[in-house]
Amino acid sequence: MKNSLKVSKLALPVVLVMYLITVAGAEAQTGLRSFDQVAIAPDGKHVAWVETPANQSAGSAIYVLDLESPGIKPRRIFIASDGRSESDDTIAWSPDSHHLAFLSDAESGGQWNFYVADVSGGGVQKLTSLKGALADPAWAPDGKTLAFLFTEDAPRANPLLAILPETGVIDAKVFEQRLAVVDVATGVVRQLSPADMYVYQFDWSPDGKNFAAIAAHGAGDANWYVASIYTLSAGTGELKLAYKPPLQIAVPRWSPDGKNIAFIGGLMSDESSIGGDIFMVPAGGGEARNVTPGIAASPSWLYWEGASKMLFTENVDGQAGVAQLDLATGQITSLWTGRESPTVQSEGGPAISLSANHQISAAILGSSAHPPEIWAGAIGDWKQVTHSNDEIRPAWGPAKSLHWSNGDTKVQGWLMYPANYDPSKRYPMVVVVHGGPAVAERVEWPSMFFNTYQLSAHGYFVLFPNPRGSYGQGEKFTAANVKDMGYGDFQDILKGVDEVVRTLPVDNDRVGITGWSYGGYMTMWAVTQTHRFRAAVSGAGLANYQSYYGQNDIDEWMPPYFGANVYDDPAVYAKSSPITFIKNVKTPTLMLVGQYDGECPVPQSREFWHALKTLGVETQLAIYPGEGHEFLQPDHRRDVIERMTAWFDRYLKPGSAAGVQ
Repeated sequence: MKNSLKVSKLALPVVLVMYLITVAGAEAQTGLRSFDQVAIAPDGKHVAWVETPANQSAGSAIYVLDLESPGIKPRRIFIASDGRSESDDTIAWSPDSHHLAFLSDAESGGQWNFYVADVSGGGVQKLTSLKGALADPAWAPDGKTLAFLFTEDAPRANPLLAILPETGVIDAKVFEQRLAVVDVATGVVRQLSPADMYVYQFDWSPDGKNFAAIAAHGAGDANWYVASIYTLSAGTGELKLAYKPPLQIAVPRWSPDGKNIAFIGGLMSDESSIGGDIFMVPAGGGEARNVTPGIAASPSWLYWEGASKMLFTENVDGQAGVAQLDLATGQITSLWTGRESPTVQSEGGPAISLSANHQISAAILGSSAHPPEIWAGAIGDWKQVTHSNDEIRPAWGPAKSLHWSNGDTKVQGWLMYPANYDPSKRYPMVVVVHGGPAVAERVEWPSMFFNTYQLSAHGYFVLFPNPRGSYGQGEKFTAANVKDMGYGDFQDILKGVDEVVRTLPVDNDRVGITGWSYGGYMTMWAVTQTHRFRAAVSGAGLANYQSYYGQNDIDEWMPPYFGANVYDDPAVYAKSSPITFIKNVKTPTLMLVGQYDGECPVPQSREFWHALKTLGVETQLAIYPGEGHEFLQPDHRRDVIERMTAWFDRYLKPGSAAGVQ
């Protein structure tokens, strides 16, 4: 789940339920500058980043800092010639560290295109003039060509945004994201990958003659779940299958000798949220080998350090980490873990950026206690290089890591204390279930959408569990909810509530539950399974997996979790559907959803609301006009915060709320 969402240049499909890790109180966001990407130059001498001012209407900008001259201030590399307020984003250093490619909407009409800046001050040239969505620039090893992903005439920038209204005969046209290259000297663009293939990620071969690509036929949003690894000729565009995996794959990385392709494979519910084991497959095709079997963490990004060593970032026990893998021995060495987590960059990019020799790195570091800033240095020995948010203080209480057991299963989560906590008082608590389910809650500095940190500022304990199905404990833990969704994972959550109530002054009669996407589903599920929660708020929830299968835009995520499609085994879907147990519900439940949400469509929330209304259970449904899975309109974001807080106040703080309009 990122600092601020921009409807921009990218057409990256992000799947079922992006984990939206909560939002801060409005007062804590005032004046906050956000960072969306950081990139260290290959020679380690400069660091560049994308920064958005507190007044987001001013647009994002790219800054470059000379790390060898700390007294010199960062320099903005581009301002549109007509002086208007453009946005710049998505940066990539050339191999010689002299040039920086980036995207900008500097020309009128809102179309993003690639530009190249000479960082020594030699000016900026426009590189492409395309219409559509552009993403993921990567320089060829010789620095003469820039590769990128391109979706011609893309109808929307991101599948989390509102889908187009469907009327008349439904058009079967598919907008494919293709691998393209542009000659830096001439600006000539070639689309390399086949017109019927959707390319998700890619990597140059060491000699610059080929690509490793993750791709699939058909629509991009759904088919990432069934994508394979291919090699693609940079000269001819010839595509060859290298490996068809049993589960999801991400981050293809060619070995330095060109013989193998490494990647992360495992059960992943969201394209932008990566986790699994590290595998290697021969570049010419063959069987893949798991090189991190049994690791008690979830690798999330890869970097070859040499012919026999890799660096990787990971989710580990609710924290971020960086580790080194010795391929010869299989030994894994932890280089760093910490609460000040490197923020996963916009659209699911790497959490850290490395120089060519891996000695210098850069990261966007932040936590629930400290707003994000740019840091650089040796891994784990980063020094703060920006001070944009030094004056910002959190309006919420501190967060502490908790561990508890559910039988033989060990579970981790985070507990945020109420602001101005007084141990002599008793407090209500709200459980916040993350999206995914394959993500990890790390209580980073909050983004700008679904606000649950605000509950802490409003006098609640807030529990963020990482139940089975989450990242951070290894692939066996992540896959433990397959064909069991709503059972073991829900019991993990209840045991966490037991632990908090047992050890802290939380009123067991004033506990609520909420979440978005998978968290919204789990909220609906919770009120059908127990009366323990006295109030519930479901955001973009799932009421009926059988009907949902045919309503959403990303149905391919479901067979890996349920073992079959709904038409072959409807019973396994019914088993985990809240609607199956709807007559058990007594808990007052609020539903929130975007009008054009393609990930968790409106009919799911409406079906649950209609059932509760029919059964006489206190309920309310709010459908936000024009919104998708994530909301963009500031007034809608504010309404979500206010409506959720008022609902919990009404039922968990009797007498403190006048009601919900």
